[in-house]
Amino acid sequence: MESMSGIISFVQAAEHLSFVAAGRALGISASAVGKNVAKLEDSIGVRLFHRTTRRISLTEEGTAFYERCRRILDDLRDAEAMVSDTRRVPRGRLRVSVPTIGYRFLLPVLPKFRQRYPDIELDIDFNDRVVDLVEDGVDAVIRSGALSDSSLMSRRLGPFQFVLCASPSYLEQRGTPRAPRDLDKHDCLRFRVPTSGKLQRWHLIDADGIDPFRGQSPLTCNNMEALHGAAVSGLGIAYMPDFLAREALAAGSLCSVLDDYLADSGQFSILWPSNRLVSPRLRVFIDYVTETLFDTKPSP
Repeated sequence: MESMSGIISFVQAAEHLSFVAAGRALGISASAVGKNVAKLEDSIGVRLFHRTTRRISLTEEGTAFYERCRRILDDLRDAEAMVSDTRRVPRGRLRVSVPTIGYRFLLPVLPKFRQRYPDIELDIDFNDRVVDLVEDGVDAVIRSGALSDSSLMSRRLGPFQFVLCASPSYLEQRGTPRAPRDLDKHDCLRFRVPTSGKLQRWHLIDADGIDPFRGQSPLTCNNMEALHGAAVSGLGIAYMPDFLAREALAAGSLCSVLDDYLADSGQFSILWPSNRLVSPRLRVFIDYVTETLFDTKPSP
């Protein structure tokens, strides 16, 4: 295909934002890269780069075109890997979407993954929005809760527990709750689920499986890290995943309460499109996180 050289030159230029660096990566001159990109722009009738004497930058159309072209080239490399010995050495860029709080459990296990697969380039998007894997050009997502999209393949990564926590200073001032009904007398910090806008329910034994909190909350937010910080600062009692509270509990800046009444657990899974070729780099990533994440028994 005549435009393939233009696409390859365009992708390299977009990644380096430099015709010189793109030419160096491709083993051709900067002027050759520029000519290939110019021919590509003429053929599709769209300007892909803003050009000045000092630098280049992607246009809005160029940014969208880059994501699709990057995906096409990745798929070509994956196809080659499936029919050649290179399948034994996974390589290339892997785009993964993870909840904002996911850095707490994912980042600690990545150094060993990098040691094992040094040719895989990880591109991780930490956010809590709903992701369309195909439209957003994402290879896989890690999410918690029920899985409703039947068009996706999935594997469970492991369970975690929820804990109720407050700072020592707060408990010294307000007292320690001994039963779920005591929470009515405390400042309960609430988490609003970003995707639904609903307040997270606190599932406790002897509370009929419903939210035991009845009164006004001194703080409601849609960021679990902020909720964690509010609890450490002494603003009240918060309900959070054990992996988020673990360091603060060990350091003594948070204390768990009502441990015997905690009844809820969570579940993370990794999901990927069922209608796409599973690349070697995605396959080894799925296997790795399945083996390593949440491999220890959660404990408040």
